[in-house]
Amino acid sequence: MDHGAGRGHFCEIKMQSNLFVPFGGWEMHVEDMDKASVLVMPVCYEAAPAYGLGSREGPFHLLTASIELEDVDEQTLTQWGRAGIHTLPALMPTPVPEAAMEEIRAAAARYLKKGKFILFLGGDHAITIATASAVAEKYPSVGVMQIDAHLDLRDTYNGSRYNHACVMRRVADDLGLPFVQAAIRSFSSGEASYVRENRLTPFFAHQIDPLDHSWMDEAIEALPDKVYLSIDLDGLDPSVIPGTGTPEPGGLTYRQVVEFLRRLGASGKKVVAADITELAKIPGTQVSEFTAARIAAKMFVYLL
Repeated sequence: MDHGAGRGHFCEIKMQSNLFVPFGGWEMHVEDMDKASVLVMPVCYEAAPAYGLGSREGPFHLLTASIELEDVDEQTLTQWGRAGIHTLPALMPTPVPEAAMEEIRAAAARYLKKGKFILFLGGDHAITIATASAVAEKYPSVGVMQIDAHLDLRDTYNGSRYNHACVMRRVADDLGLPFVQAAIRSFSSGEASYVRENRLTPFFAHQIDPLDHSWMDEAIEALPDKVYLSIDLDGLDPSVIPGTGTPEPGGLTYRQVVEFLRRLGASGKKVVAADITELAKIPGTQVSEFTAARIAAKMFVYLL
């Protein structure tokens, strides 16, 4: 596969070919969407990335890796595949940011009407602007839990208000949703000013003790009863997920993320939807996409 000029069509070619498989493979796929409890929606979108490329193909690589997952969760001994998973056709929005946001929002809203848990697979983190908007239409009292290396509080970036660096600014200013941010360790001076002026209290990565999980309970307690969970994979340390566009050192471990999912699921809060974004495959290794698929399976175990 030529990753030069033709890379923009890679996800579309794979998703529409016989190589496409649902999350976990065909044995896990519930053919009738109405009989499923979980919808997985791949969104192949990437526009004006800040650094590394490749997140547009991220959904394909995560889905492909998910075939290799065992269906028994090692911590609970439950079969996550029994959650009833239906993988939707991949959405390939226009590369024009504002128009893309509306395409993604409309598609997400259509499936959210069914009242099922939806896991959105990006694509770059900008998809969350659209999916959070659709979720807020369905669940007006929802709050956003963001795991991310970056604050994403810029008002504009690379000429657009709908860039991945503006996700939480749109959530805050345009949607007016409450939100909690964790694993933060990279931001601009303008974003730092926004945090101070709005008295925000992110859970910065340097403040998180790997042996003390109390921050997780504090973060969860600060959320409303209904939650949209957004995991930008650069929130994890690059030793865990090197395959992402901006691999910032000092992030969360895989076990910290899993423990957070466990506590969130046990908290009584209702997670109505989630996303996993910013996967960018590194040729010759499968560690990032396989780990991302494992995190998705852990969501099915702990959040449903």
